[in-house]
Amino acid sequence: MDLAPRRILGRTGLSVSPIGFGGFKIGRNQGIKYDSAYDLPSEEAAEILLNAVLDLGIDLVDTAPAYGLSEERIGRTLATRRSEFTLTSKVGETWKDGVGHFDFSATAIDASLDRSLRRLRTDRIDVVFVHSDGNDLEIIERGDTLDTLVRRRDAGDIGAIGFSGKTVPGHQAAIATGVVDCLMVEYHSMDESQRVIIDQAAAADIGVLVKKGLASGRLRPEEAIPHCLTPIGVASVVIGSLTPGHLASNLDIARRACGQGGRDPQAGS
Repeated sequence: MDLAPRRILGRTGLSVSPIGFGGFKIGRNQGIKYDSAYDLPSEEAAEILLNAVLDLGIDLVDTAPAYGLSEERIGRTLATRRSEFTLTSKVGETWKDGVGHFDFSATAIDASLDRSLRRLRTDRIDVVFVHSDGNDLEIIERGDTLDTLVRRRDAGDIGAIGFSGKTVPGHQAAIATGVVDCLMVEYHSMDESQRVIIDQAAAADIGVLVKKGLASGRLRPEEAIPHCLTPIGVASVVIGSLTPGHLASNLDIARRACGQGGRDPQAGS
């Protein structure tokens, strides 16, 4: 299989494919920001899709408790293939009865992590992101959330600490903590406000994953994916899909983008 070079995720020690699989659509279709509605895949369809993700060479799988059935489906299907991919999930938001609930207390973070580990059928999540509600600075300054993640990292339950925020000041504060290893930022041609964060993270050796790189389906992958992968420091663009064909096409676009101009400067060994 002719894969694009894997890209280094900052100081985490991980290297990942330039396209990551976002698990939102396999678990939830309520409260969505996509232009078009969609049906949740059946259990069989979700299993076929998840196995296809790894078979294609996409080795980054991202999910969250707020993604409905996503964690459970990933755990059921991919637990036996756990060594083949980097697994990321989140804390801070849960989804129940069609409503998102935010809680960043130490008790809630511990409970969320324990639940995610059970659902994902693993003893370690490679990167756990804080799933911010937009009050980025308040979450960071209060301290409970990051202190809890540091404790769970030291216990071996998670590999690295991430922050998935919404504001430039919030991401700058996350970088300044010294304990955040990775950021997840929205970045695309319709909103480049986080470009300064991508550059500052790269300078601090903090990994960056791009979320909503296709602007929730409003941008063409042919233009959007190369745009997202251009900044030094971006390791991967996390994209959700319900068909292996779309994922294969996105990976092919990323492969060509990474190969432009010779060896990818962000490639792992």
